[in-house]
Amino acid sequence: MQQFDVIVIGAGAAGLMCAIEAGKRGRRVLVLDHANKIGKKILLSGGGRCNFTNLNTGPGNFLSRNPHFCKSALARYRPEHFIALVERHRIPYHEKKLGQLFCDESAKDIVRMLAQECKSAGVRIATYCSVSAVEHDGRFRLQTTLGGFQADALVVATGGLSFPKMGASGFGYDIARRFGLPLVETRAALVPFTLEGELRTLSNSLSGVSLDTEVATGNQCFRENMLFTHRGLSGPAILQISSYWHPGQQVEIDLLPGEDALCWLRERRSARPKARLRTVLSERLPNRLVQAVEGRWYPDKSMQHCSDQELSSLAERLNQWRILPSGTEGYRTAEVTLGGIDTRALSSQTMEARDHPGLYFVGEVVDVTGWLGGYNFQWAWASGYCAGQVV
Repeated sequence: MQQFDVIVIGAGAAGLMCAIEAGKRGRRVLVLDHANKIGKKILLSGGGRCNFTNLNTGPGNFLSRNPHFCKSALARYRPEHFIALVERHRIPYHEKKLGQLFCDESAKDIVRMLAQECKSAGVRIATYCSVSAVEHDGRFRLQTTLGGFQADALVVATGGLSFPKMGASGFGYDIARRFGLPLVETRAALVPFTLEGELRTLSNSLSGVSLDTEVATGNQCFRENMLFTHRGLSGPAILQISSYWHPGQQVEIDLLPGEDALCWLRERRSARPKARLRTVLSERLPNRLVQAVEGRWYPDKSMQHCSDQELSSLAERLNQWRILPSGTEGYRTAEVTLGGIDTRALSSQTMEARDHPGLYFVGEVVDVTGWLGGYNFQWAWASGYCAGQVV
C-alpha cells in the first residue's frame, strides 16, 4: 500500500488548490480523480473561458445554513490572491461585468496553471482512479482501481451533484456519512425554471428571447438578463433567484426594471396618442414578447383609446409579472449544488472535521453555495487554500 502524507479526492478547483498549498509545505500529496483529466468542470465554466473569481466577493454572496462559516476562509484567501497567481502565469483576463473575471482566451489556461503549480509543488496526480472504500485505523486507507493508498490526512473535494454526465456523484456525502458527519439537504441551484400550461406555451413560443429584468422571490432579488426557453425560464437573473426559490413559491418579474410602468405608459399616451400600444411597448421590450402577449396582457388599440384601467392592468404585468414555476431543470443543468456537509461539523479556519482529526472537506461538497459570477470558484480557492495550510 503506497504511503502519502495527504490524499485529496477530487481534482477540481478546491482539491487542486489544497494539494498545491500542502505540497508547498513539503507534504507528500496524492490527488485522485475518477475522470480522464483534471479540472473538467473548470474547462466547462464561463462558456469555456472560466469565470475564475469575482472582485466583489464577500460573505453576503453565499448561501449556507450558517452564513458566518465562510467568512474566515474568504478573508484569508481573497480574489486578489488568485489574481496574482493568474498574473504570475501571464494569463490574460478581463472583467466582463459586475466584478466577474474571465480568461481572455480559454479555461484551459487556468487548468494548465494549476497543473504547473502541482508539478512545482511535487504533487502526484492520478486520473482514471475511482475510490471504492475509505477506512481509518489511525491512518486513512483507500482502496481504488489503481490499488491501495494510505495517508495521515484525507481531503474530500468531490464537488456536488450538478452535471451528472460529467461523473458528478454523491460520493463525498457518502464519506461524510461513513464518519458520522451531518448533512444539510441538497438541491439543484443556479438552475433554470420549468413551467407548465399556458406559461410553458408562452415561453416555448419566445424561446431565445432575452431581456433585462429584476427577478424576486421572498426578500431576495436580482437584476440581470432573463432568457425564455422551450421549457421555461433561464438566464442569469433566473439562475440567481433559483437558489432562493422553494417549490410552491411565486416568482415576481419586473420587465421594466427601474421604471414605473404606469407613469411611463401614461406619458407615452400623452406624447404619442395615435400610436398603437404594441408600437409603444416595442420601444422598451423585444418585439416577439410584445406580439406574444397582445390580446393576453393588453388590447389591440391606439394609445388614445386605452383607458386608465387598461394601462394600470398592463403596468402591473410589466412591473410585477407573477409566475409559479413547476420546478427546475434539476442537477442535469444546475451550475452548483445547494446544501452538503453541515458546517457545524467543520472548523471554519481549516475545513477539518471537528470529531475526526485529519479529515477535511473543501469546495462545493460543503454547505456553502455562491451566487453566479465567479463566487463559487473563489470559495473553492479559499477553502482549498485554508485546508492546504494545515493538512
